[in-house]
Amino acid sequence: MQPRLILLLGVVAVTALLPLAGASAGPVGDGDAKSPLPAPSQDRIDAPAPPERPAADRADASPPTGPGATTATRCGPELSTPEGIEAQTCVLTLGRDTWARTYYRNATGERLTAVLTLMGPGARTVQMHCAVAAGDEPAACETPRERSAGDAAAYSAVAEYAADEAGGLLLRSGSNSASPQDS
Repeated sequence: MQPRLILLLGVVAVTALLPLAGASAGPVGDGDAKSPLPAPSQDRIDAPAPPERPAADRADASPPTGPGATTATRCGPELSTPEGIEAQTCVLTLGRDTWARTYYRNATGERLTAVLTLMGPGARTVQMHCAVAAGDEPAACETPRERSAGDAAAYSAVAEYAADEAGGLLLRSGSNSASPQDS
């Protein structure tokens, strides 16, 4: 065979194999989030998209819940008893969600129970029963997050701490602070 014919057959073979190699590798940017170009579309229309309405005008508008969002917090005073219980109870709101949280320290040396109640508009309540272990380390208990049913100021929370066996009330802590804080 002549070298020219071998060279020509090599070019033809490479040309024939290139589309197959590209097809097996897949398109560039196929789902890679770092790809700067959008995936091509068969139905692409180059008309400008309508401007998005401001969040305040949309029915589904809610405060942001991403990394930069802040949780609005309304807390009552920090309370303590001579027996060694310390507690503070708060109502928290983030976006469309509202929930209650109680922070506590149980230095009584005994296991206690706490009932945390979130009260909202329309006689809506959510209760959480919490086991309060004996120890001097701070801990917390919170209700599940619920979709807000009105203004955050309409919510309040109460935590009641009692002895496990006897059931006697030892401390009641509420979210009765006057002004909201951002945390």
